[in-house]
Amino acid sequence: MTTVAAYAAPAAKAPLERTTIERREVGEFDVLIDIKFAGICHSDIHQAREGWGEAIFPMVPGHEIAGVVAEVGSGVTKFKVGDRVGVGCMVDSCRECDNCKAGFEQYCAKGMVGTYNALDKNGEPTYGGYSQKIVVDEGYTVRIPDGLSLDVAAPLLCAGITTYSPLHHWNAGPGKKVAVVGLGGLGHMAVKIAHAMGAEVTVLSQTLRKKDDGLKLGADHYHATSDPKTFEELRGAFDLIVSTVSAPLDFGAYLSLLKSDGALVNVGAPEEPVSLNLFSLISGRKTLAGSAIGGIRETQEMLDFCAEHGIGAEIELIGASEINEAYERVLDSDVRYRFVIDTATI
Repeated sequence: MTTVAAYAAPAAKAPLERTTIERREVGEFDVLIDIKFAGICHSDIHQAREGWGEAIFPMVPGHEIAGVVAEVGSGVTKFKVGDRVGVGCMVDSCRECDNCKAGFEQYCAKGMVGTYNALDKNGEPTYGGYSQKIVVDEGYTVRIPDGLSLDVAAPLLCAGITTYSPLHHWNAGPGKKVAVVGLGGLGHMAVKIAHAMGAEVTVLSQTLRKKDDGLKLGADHYHATSDPKTFEELRGAFDLIVSTVSAPLDFGAYLSLLKSDGALVNVGAPEEPVSLNLFSLISGRKTLAGSAIGGIRETQEMLDFCAEHGIGAEIELIGASEINEAYERVLDSDVRYRFVIDTATI
């Protein structure tokens, strides 16, 4: 076991504080990663505050991890010491179900093992990226291409793949009109990626406050959803809408913006249930769907795509002592567009 410094929430809704945790010994197929940067995802806050249900404490959040391989197990073939690598939202899965075999480990029939707030195959709690080192099976580790700086690459391990996966699955590309709901940590990545894929991109945000940013990031159009005229003007306009917000939407209103056979895909996860009049789906053969991260193969594909197109996250680099303040600022939408922790400060 190796003792490493980390920042943890000792209990639900408690401020995060500096502590130490134990990392397992490097096994045959493990890599030990010196974490350099860790992104702060809204889901870290949901879980640290038990917004999504009962959680495991103490909790070391963080599933947007970028670092360098420091040691490899004797059976490791994918990586060597010194490689630039990343770890996203999962660190294991059953590896045997149809989904795992198909490369969709995120939808493991037995449940994938989360990078934190989960139990590993030995029944031990997993601890995430707000720490200086992590030990991960090579099969759940990805390579960060040389064209990406580690600090702007870290958020790609959740925000990047969470938006790339549905855009890829629902065939965003030339000739397609794609709307992104919300311009935050996920939304700004969705805009960059959809633009790079060749789609015509529209941002739907509550106000026009971030319009200039949205257009610079690659959006072709930007509309305020607080203006009722928006829903009149854009009725039937989109092939695909990706909702990145974690607040309940008026789904009937947003579904009215889809063309026939269009899809509204949710990647934001509100804490509250939502209601829906099914006629808004039936009329136009529309789809209301969800999507969660991506498998390991698709995550690597996303990183390679982002490197090829020069896409990284827009970040604000912070020290570990600023984590609690950063959480409050995320809740106030006061970040453009992802906080990233310099783990050297832990």
